[in-house]
Amino acid sequence: MFRASGILKLAALILAFLLAVFLAFQLLEINVEFRLGSMMYTKPAVHKCGLSKACPPGHMAFKLTSGAASVVGPRMCLEDKLLMSGVKNNVGRGINIALLNGKTGELLKTAYYDMWAGDVAPFIKFLKEIEEGTIVMMASFDDPATKLNDEARKLIADLGSSAVGILAFRDNWIFVGGKGIKTKTPFEQHIKNSADTNKYEGWPEVLEMEGCVPRRQD
Repeated sequence: MFRASGILKLAALILAFLLAVFLAFQLLEINVEFRLGSMMYTKPAVHKCGLSKACPPGHMAFKLTSGAASVVGPRMCLEDKLLMSGVKNNVGRGINIALLNGKTGELLKTAYYDMWAGDVAPFIKFLKEIEEGTIVMMASFDDPATKLNDEARKLIADLGSSAVGILAFRDNWIFVGGKGIKTKTPFEQHIKNSADTNKYEGWPEVLEMEGCVPRRQD
């Protein structure tokens, strides 16, 4: 009787030990999975201007957004500095422009020109006065094209634009180019105003573009 009781106690102790070891391994596995899961779902790093990745050396981060219909103005950012936006109260109907030093990224000037009810002559004068090596950012708001003439379009094309020649009433357009650029810029987006595809009544959808523009090297 005593032996049977002792064997049962020993068996119970062994079973309890094995159960404890099993639970320990289960908790360890859960902890490892939790840590791995936390690593997998870590929030990605946000870089300058909200870019998903950092720009390489010798480049500057930018993000550019066109206006939304005639309601929300465009937004321009370079190297984490907000250049133009509705919040800064320095945007308006037509073509919005920011000029920047091609080496340092320093903001030189901002302006906007009404291409619906304004005069194109001051805009042409502004374009002609842009100095060599200047980075030029442009974004549409409402209507960027009605008052554009051939001279203005050529001056913008000389800054690297491929789409300005076909820019029309209430198209959306964003562009980053430069004075003295030798080729057409890769930083340009254009969407036509079309009743069949417009996101808003009378206007196409908002355009957004981000990237890394090279610094000027002498």
